[in-house]
Amino acid sequence: MDMKKRISLELRNRTPLEVTELVVDNCRSTDGEVEGLTDDFKALEFLSMVNVGLSSLAKLPTLSKLRKLELSDNSISGGLEALSEKCPNLTYLNLSGNKIQDLSTVEALHSLKNLKSLDLFNCDITSLEEYRESVFELLPQISYLDGFDQEDSEAPDSEEGGEAEDHEEEEEEEEEGAAAGPTEVFDDDDDEEEDDEEDEDGGVEEVGLSYLMKEEIEDEEDDDDYVEEEEEEEEVDDDDEEGVQGEKRKRDPEDEGDDDDEDD
Repeated sequence: MDMKKRISLELRNRTPLEVTELVVDNCRSTDGEVEGLTDDFKALEFLSMVNVGLSSLAKLPTLSKLRKLELSDNSISGGLEALSEKCPNLTYLNLSGNKIQDLSTVEALHSLKNLKSLDLFNCDITSLEEYRESVFELLPQISYLDGFDQEDSEAPDSEEGGEAEDHEEEEEEEEEGAAAGPTEVFDDDDDEEEDDEEDEDGGVEEVGLSYLMKEEIEDEEDDDDYVEEEEEEEEVDDDDEEGVQGEKRKRDPEDEGDDDDEDD
């Protein structure tokens, strides 16, 4: 996709005046120049043109509010004075992976008084002897070079170079979310509470069932004991009756003799 078309898509129904951040990474410049970017982008504060085939910054428009500029992985070898003229308030500049070879090329950034962080990683200039000392001397306003200060302490904002990629990913996620529509959010805590309630209910049911079964068993045992007692009582009654009848049988002859004597 060419740069003009990409910038047009990135506007997303906004006017250039409304754009504060613009990412056009990995599109293509047809002639190595900046295309589709105009002076109308007056509010632009962050611009990323990574790997777009730039070899010149001559057609870069005036962006007086621009603070951060990503130009890594292009073919820029000079003409950095354009940045001083058109982006005077830059604080962060990433030129890593370009074709910058000489200290004189970097010296053109001297007039960027607000520049605090410069990245020249993977440029030929980094192979020069005392490269870091020389750049810090040429550009006394910068605090960090390739993510480290003069004492080799890492910059706290050394990850700023990844903002372009993060910004693009966030925008893609937003688009996907909008296309997919609202999604239902499930609360794990609610699920856990429901599970706990189910466990409690199940536990109550189990305890209640066990209790009822135990009562039934005890009732059956009591019934068995009661039946045994009744049977024992009946046996005792039968024995008593038999004994009484025996006595009656034994006494009957005597009684008969007595009756005879009385008759005589």
